[in-house]
Amino acid sequence: MVSYGSTRLKLVGAMILSLVVISHVATDRANALTIELKDVAADRVERQRAAATGALPLPGTPDVAVLQQRLREKGVTLASPILIRIFKAESELEIWKQKDDGFILFATYPICHWSGTLGPKLRDGDRQAPEGYYTVTRAQARHAGRWPVSLDIGYPNILDQSQARTGSDILIHGGCSSVGCFAMTNPVSEEIHQLTIAAIDAGEQRVPVHILPFRMTDENMVAQSASPWAPFWNNLKEGYDLFERTKRPPVIGACTGRYIFQEARARELPGQIDACGPTIASIREQEQWLANVPPPSPFSPKSATQTASSKTAPIPQIQTSLESDPPPPMFSWRLIR
Repeated sequence: MVSYGSTRLKLVGAMILSLVVISHVATDRANALTIELKDVAADRVERQRAAATGALPLPGTPDVAVLQQRLREKGVTLASPILIRIFKAESELEIWKQKDDGFILFATYPICHWSGTLGPKLRDGDRQAPEGYYTVTRAQARHAGRWPVSLDIGYPNILDQSQARTGSDILIHGGCSSVGCFAMTNPVSEEIHQLTIAAIDAGEQRVPVHILPFRMTDENMVAQSASPWAPFWNNLKEGYDLFERTKRPPVIGACTGRYIFQEARARELPGQIDACGPTIASIREQEQWLANVPPPSPFSPKSATQTASSKTAPIPQIQTSLESDPPPPMFSWRLIR
C-alpha cells in the first residue's frame, strides 16, 4: 500500500522534472534563435521574433484566405503566367501576373527570413542566399524532406556553374528559418506554390525568378557603389531596368561571367537560359577536372590523396538543384551567337 506522503512526493518530483524539461526546451529554442539571428539585420530579427511568438501574419502580408477575390480585383486568373521577384535588402517577394501584353504586380509579401548578406551565394555551406536570374519548372516545385510544399529556384544556374559556385536545394519555403533559402511562413509559401503550379499547368513551363540585392534604383546603386559586388550588381541592373521599362520578363543568356538580356516580345514567355561558347567550355573544363580527381581510399574517408588535393584547390561541384531525383535540364547549352 502506498502512503499519501510517498504519493505526494512522487507528484512533486514529477512536477519538478517537467519544469526542468520545459526549461531546457525553452532554453534550447532561445539559443537556436540567438544563433540564427547573429549578425542579422534588425528587421529580420523582429520578423523572426514575431514568428516565434505566433504573431502572424506578418505586417503587410496579403490576405491569403481570399486569393480568388484578389485575383478578380486585379483582372487576372489563377492560371495566368507569373514572374517572381525577390529583393533581399527590402525583404520582399513580389508576384507579377501576365495581363494583356505585359505583367502587373499582383502581390508583395514580406520575407520572414533569409540568411547571409548582400551579394551572391558562392559555395555550399556559406549560409548565403543567392542573387541572379533563375527559373522554376514543375520538377522543382516538389521537394523531399522538411518543406514538401516549396520551390527550388534552380541554384546553381549556368552562370553560377561557370563561376564554380556550388550548393543546392535553395528554396522558397515556409516557416521563418533559413540557411540560404527564403522563408515565407507556411500560409504565404502555400499561396506562392499554388500560383506557381497553376501557371505551369496552364503552359508556363519555366517561371522566372529574379533575385536582386535591393531595388536597383539609381539612388540605391550610387549608395552601394563602393561594394566589391558593384560590377556584378551593375550587370543585374540591366535585367532589372529592362523589366521596369517593358513590364515583360527579359530573355536571358549567360556569357563570360555576365548575364545577357534581350527584350521579350509581347506575350512571349522566356525559357531556359542560353550560354555562349566560352561559358559552356569553362563548365566542361571544370567537369573534366572533377572527373580526373582520384577517388578517396575505400579504407579511409579522408585518404592522403584526397587531403593533398584539397590543399591545392577547392573541388568545384557541378550539381543540379534536385540531387535525389534529377529533373529535366534546367538550362540550355545552345550557343548565343
